[in-house]
Amino acid sequence: MARAYSQDLRERVVGLGEGGMTCAEAAELYFVSESSAIKWARRKRETGSAAALRQGGRKPRKLEDHRDWLLARLDEKADLTLAALREELHQQQGAKVCIDTLWRFLKACGKSFKKNAARRRAGQA
Repeated sequence: MARAYSQDLRERVVGLGEGGMTCAEAAELYFVSESSAIKWARRKRETGSAAALRQGGRKPRKLEDHRDWLLARLDEKADLTLAALREELHQQQGAKVCIDTLWRFLKACGKSFKKNAARRRAGQA
């Protein structure tokens, strides 16, 4: 992920804009994009600071509210496919997600959908 521009640079660009220069001129002088200079000036007007917003962090899982239902359903019927589980989730809980989202959530919960080793094909003789 790219890093935010330094606070010093932001203050210099915004300061030139407040001093009478256009955002485009200030951006060209400091070799930053015009859109960045405009956004910094807007943020300074609205919040009083041109400081960068916080980057990164964890997003809440979309299925966290349905965790208990999902785990209970898998305990009831362990051989459900992801597609079938997703369909039941949508019909019974009203949550519409893609299979990948469901798979990632269940993987984080420690569930696995690997095939049973006892059902594998016989190896070469």
